[in-house]
Amino acid sequence: MAVSGNEFVRTAREIFDGVATGQAEAVGRAAELVTGSVRAGGVVHAFGTGHSQALAMEIAGRAGGLVPTNMIALRDLVVHGGEPPGVLFDPHLERTPEVAHRLYELAPVSPRDVFVVASNSGVNGAVVEFARLVAERGHSLVAITSRLHSEQVDSRHPSGKRLADFADVVLDNGAPYGDAVLPLPGGGAVCGVSSITAALLAQMLVAEVVSALLAAGEAPPVYLSANIPEGDEHNRALEERYAGRIRRGA
Repeated sequence: MAVSGNEFVRTAREIFDGVATGQAEAVGRAAELVTGSVRAGGVVHAFGTGHSQALAMEIAGRAGGLVPTNMIALRDLVVHGGEPPGVLFDPHLERTPEVAHRLYELAPVSPRDVFVVASNSGVNGAVVEFARLVAERGHSLVAITSRLHSEQVDSRHPSGKRLADFADVVLDNGAPYGDAVLPLPGGGAVCGVSSITAALLAQMLVAEVVSALLAAGEAPPVYLSANIPEGDEHNRALEERYAGRIRRGA
């Protein structure tokens, strides 16, 4: 297999199409959970560390996305929790289970809320503990992970469990072991694909939720781009419904 942009596109397209087809039923089940929460006045909390933060950003606070969404991130420890900025430079922070409790405490969580948690490996301590905590508190949980990778590595959580073990619905991002898809001649590989397929799953999920709301005769609370006329006004009016429950900016 050649290492080139064209080869990456070809390989990524195959994985993309496989996820789109193979995960459609699971996306539907996840959408039912999210739709139920939104219709009850709940918020969708999205969490991921490392590159999985991209998934949370894909769900929370973006044009064409649902307004009742909130991003949870490790930086919340500093922005909302008063920790010194240097804590974020700890390379093992995402492997520390105790961090999950602080993040949950800092989040504006209601019992009717639902969670979407992403981790390609699904084994780091903070993510697994966060998922365990979310499930323990009775929230519905959608996990986005690579089953192939997660099943081939040891968990870094004391329980030995993985993100997928605590989820009500697991969406498989289709990424291979190690994430990168183009093998290198001397070993290893280049060009990760999990961010692309996670974004696909996020947008499929949003589309199914909006479809369900429309079918019920309800106007879906969806963002307009802030960079079009009257976008800000439209968005502020919807955000007021969830004042104090969704965070924007930081």
